[in-house]
Amino acid sequence: MDRNSAIGLSLIAALLFAYFYWFAPKPDPTAQKPIVTTQPIIIKADSIQEKKQAENDSLLAASYGNLSGFFKGKESATAVETEDLKATFSNKGGVIKELELKHYKTYGQQPLKLISPNSSSFSLISQYQGKEIDLYSLYYQVEQRKTGDTTTLSFSIKLTDGSSLTQQYSIPDKGYEIGYRILNNGLDKQLTGDNLILKWVDIVRPTEKDLADTRSNTTIGYYSDADGFDDLKAKSNSTESEIFSKPVKWVVVKEKFFLTGLIARNNFAGGDVETSVNASDSSVVKRANIKLLIPKSSLAENKAAFTFYTGPNDYKTIGHVTEGFAKNVYLGWPPVYWINKFVIFPVFHFLTKIISNYGLIIIILVILLKLALAPLSYKSYLSMAKMKVLKPELDEIKEKFGEDATKVQQEQLKLYQQVGINPISGCIPVLMQMPILFAMFYLFPASIELRQQPLLWAEDLSTYDSLIHFPVNITFLGDHISIFTLLMTATTLLYTWQNNQMSSVQGPMKIMSYVMPLIFFFVLNSFSAGLTFYYTVSTLATFLQQAIIRKFVDDDKIKAIMEENRKKIASSGGGGKSKFMNKLQEAMKNSEETRRKADEDRKKKKS
Repeated sequence: MDRNSAIGLSLIAALLFAYFYWFAPKPDPTAQKPIVTTQPIIIKADSIQEKKQAENDSLLAASYGNLSGFFKGKESATAVETEDLKATFSNKGGVIKELELKHYKTYGQQPLKLISPNSSSFSLISQYQGKEIDLYSLYYQVEQRKTGDTTTLSFSIKLTDGSSLTQQYSIPDKGYEIGYRILNNGLDKQLTGDNLILKWVDIVRPTEKDLADTRSNTTIGYYSDADGFDDLKAKSNSTESEIFSKPVKWVVVKEKFFLTGLIARNNFAGGDVETSVNASDSSVVKRANIKLLIPKSSLAENKAAFTFYTGPNDYKTIGHVTEGFAKNVYLGWPPVYWINKFVIFPVFHFLTKIISNYGLIIIILVILLKLALAPLSYKSYLSMAKMKVLKPELDEIKEKFGEDATKVQQEQLKLYQQVGINPISGCIPVLMQMPILFAMFYLFPASIELRQQPLLWAEDLSTYDSLIHFPVNITFLGDHISIFTLLMTATTLLYTWQNNQMSSVQGPMKIMSYVMPLIFFFVLNSFSAGLTFYYTVSTLATFLQQAIIRKFVDDDKIKAIMEENRKKIASSGGGGKSKFMNKLQEAMKNSEETRRKADEDRKKKKS
């Protein structure tokens, strides 16, 4: 192939390539089969929500008619702060959502809230068009106004037919009481049943140092005009409940130092209460369930009026709330109750107004009581002094008659009669002082004034001091030793030893006098440090008081008087016996006769 032919073929090839590349028809695209997948078709969440909302709206409209529109809305909060409270109200339900006491903190110094979303819930149940409805689940319109020193919050719903329902709260600028009314305009006619049911669940959270002590002081209290005050068993670790068969005036959830209560102006028609505890759950003290019946007639007449009390369980404060409310502070049984109410509490509260140091208040309280009881203490010491003078003769009687206890007692009574001594004269002053001793036992654990008040090594006088702490829990003792309780025990043992030097008591009774303080050490180790500090100071004051009294008591003079009595009684032929001595000797003779017969019967059986 020559040069020209090669060039020509190359040009033809280039033209063909260009033609087919630029101008050749393109083949039809291959038809693809649709891809089949098992995954669901994704639809926007808003569409699902809108569909569900439409279904719910339709269902609500069918069930609740004009009320259906109040089941939906946007929740908002209204806060009201007073001198003593911080309260938050929700437009959903028109209820108290949260309530904080401004002047109190938990043991861990956190805000102390008696009502909170994670511990409290309220429901107001009725029947509407044959369906159960919770009026506290509706959304209300809020109106706030200030009149004088009171803030008023009104939560209202108004139906298209002109009927309405309003929940109204009256919050004063100071104090722990909040007024609450349910105002009605025609809506009651659309509600069926005789009563509205108020349900209140309160999960009591720990606020104090000692969970066990808090649990044993947490319960539900209630009051009726017919039966007065009562409460569920506080120290129970099982479920406790009560059904009200009669109208009830008020119900409270009672913690050790705080109350959350609802008081009716015209009584609740009935209801029931229940407390339960889970010992293994340290995040909850107790669970309280309350159900109260509000007569629908009260709603129809706009007489559904109540008062919330949410504050300290302080005797000075709660005594003015309503009838029987002061019973929430337990002051003991009569006569201890009367002593506390009319003597100890007034003096204690007076001292708290003028003195800020509670250790000093307790010392002053001890001094005042010792002065008031000085005449009784003098008589008691004088009786011990007489026994001390007679002790040598009493010891001779015991040595002479040995193990014959009955004979020893008979001879001792003769000796008492000869010298003109009544053997129980020293016991009477001590017994008369016992109500005071027990009054203190109830005063200090119930006094919120001592809460979180420090003294020396104790950071809180309302509970035990735990300077000595153990990593484990010891049976009968706990995980600590209270220094104040230890000091109380030591001073009591020293006082007991001193008294036994002047006493003729021997044998088991003498041993028991030393055992009792040791028992009280275990019993009071977890009690209020204020209480054991008081007992310690009181014992030390008794030492001082006896030292002063001893200056006015002459043992030689006592002995001379008894010798003179012995001569007078001997010269009169034995003298007349007191009724007590006659009864005591008669009882001893009967006891001796019974013992003798029992010995004879045993001998007969053996023979």
